[in-house]
Amino acid sequence: MKIVLPVLGLLAIIGLWWLVTIVFAIDSFLVPSPADVVSSFLEFPGYLLEQSLVTLQETVLGFLLSIVAGVPLALLIVGSKILERMFYPLLVALNAVPKIAIAPIVVVWFGFGIESKVLMVVLVCIFPVVISTASGMKSTPHELVELFRSLDASRTHEFFKLRLRHALPQIFVGLKVSITLAVIGAVIGEFVGSSAGLGYVINQSGASADTSLAFAAMALLAVMSVALFYGLTYAEKKLLPYA
Repeated sequence: MKIVLPVLGLLAIIGLWWLVTIVFAIDSFLVPSPADVVSSFLEFPGYLLEQSLVTLQETVLGFLLSIVAGVPLALLIVGSKILERMFYPLLVALNAVPKIAIAPIVVVWFGFGIESKVLMVVLVCIFPVVISTASGMKSTPHELVELFRSLDASRTHEFFKLRLRHALPQIFVGLKVSITLAVIGAVIGEFVGSSAGLGYVINQSGASADTSLAFAAMALLAVMSVALFYGLTYAEKKLLPYA
């Protein structure tokens, strides 16, 4: 049922979408029917899949870098009240700034290559990673910490055997939020300045009123986001069976 029910929901939405385009006789250049979208994909399958790989590479690289940067930053914030008071408001301010406003500056600094898109992904993803990691590390029960110290456990054992293990479920919550935001960050970077990727395809299709191709690209983005999310969920179940 975990598979059947989502498929039925998807088919219901597609059927309603198709029915609306027929009943209201909507022109295909405004809202294409599902058949038009499928036809556009079948017309350029190799091209669309190639652009999907570009966006996927940007998304995964940015997501991994946000983990590499976000987790140590969260540990520093948890370990020092001074650092928390210094940098936590700056993180909140950075997260509050619309990323579409930062994107043109990032492109000016790093050019039209993959670097600017990866940085946009990092900027979008790093806040949930930091917040979830910091919350997880702070949620370790005090009595367990005291128990470890009473058993003369080292700081290293306390961190890896207790604090990190207890925080991992909360960390994965932030990672699952970030992985879907990562796709958005990559597309924002491609919108502003790019010559490849699904965001570039959508931008160019909109300029030429080829909405069927744009919808096909958006459908691939949705599939990519869902696959990445459930791939991370599967990894969580395998790595954290105790959770």
